[in-house]
Amino acid sequence: MYGVVTRNPDEVEWPDFDRAFYEVKDVTGRAAEPLPEAVNMVSCFGDTAAANSNPELVPVDGEGERATRDQRYFDWAYICPTNENYRSGLLEIVADCAAENPDVRLDDVGFPRDGYCRCDRCERLFAEWVDAEGRDGDDDDWYEWRAEVITEFVAEAADRIPGRTYLTLYPDPYPGHLYRRAGLDIEALAEYVDEFVVPLYDIHYGTTYWLETIAKGFRSLLDPLDVPFAIELYAVDAEMELDDLIHATEVAESYAENVFFGYDASNAAAALRRKRADQQDGVTHRPDDDE
Repeated sequence: MYGVVTRNPDEVEWPDFDRAFYEVKDVTGRAAEPLPEAVNMVSCFGDTAAANSNPELVPVDGEGERATRDQRYFDWAYICPTNENYRSGLLEIVADCAAENPDVRLDDVGFPRDGYCRCDRCERLFAEWVDAEGRDGDDDDWYEWRAEVITEFVAEAADRIPGRTYLTLYPDPYPGHLYRRAGLDIEALAEYVDEFVVPLYDIHYGTTYWLETIAKGFRSLLDPLDVPFAIELYAVDAEMELDDLIHATEVAESYAENVFFGYDASNAAAALRRKRADQQDGVTHRPDDDE
């Protein structure tokens, strides 16, 4: 199955795609009304506008560094996942989306990075958890507590989604990395998630060996959980060769159940039309042996 991720309402009904994801809230904080024809998509803890308007929402590490675009490794600002008011607002948005279409996609779920968050609220909540659980309060406990925070949020969101719950994963399948980086306990989340989505973005896809490596890693990670995953490709760059995007698509669909295309429906549709035409003509594109 092929899908598209878009901010343009008109594109959700294009016949080239089997499924459309419509951004109701993105990482900039831009908001739109959910659509009944699309799987509505919510950026949960990525929200630059909210962070700019209220810096107290932003996670901090042990040195007080805030998770904003001022840091060289963040492309947008984050919101602390333990902020109850913000979480409540997110869950209201999820419920509004589910009222229009029973399927919902949760994006940007998790803590921003290993080391976050050490705000006063997180320190207090962790200390309360340690006391309640009779733990030592060491680093292992801290990572476990973070994961429980995120799993609880996803469970609450999924409870408001009557259809299919999609969850976007950071593209790092190496054992333990998602857990330590973002607080994502994949085994625990699998109980509430119907399909994981892995964005593997490039502006050219001139080579695809890295795409295949990461895709294979996620298949190894997720296969034991019996939860399907999709790969999301980037289709935006005007200089991208359609043959390269087609090649990337064929590599992706060798490992993932579904392939989605991000943010340029025209490029994605053109690639799919050519791919289908080539198949009808008996031409098969395959990953090169050395890629």
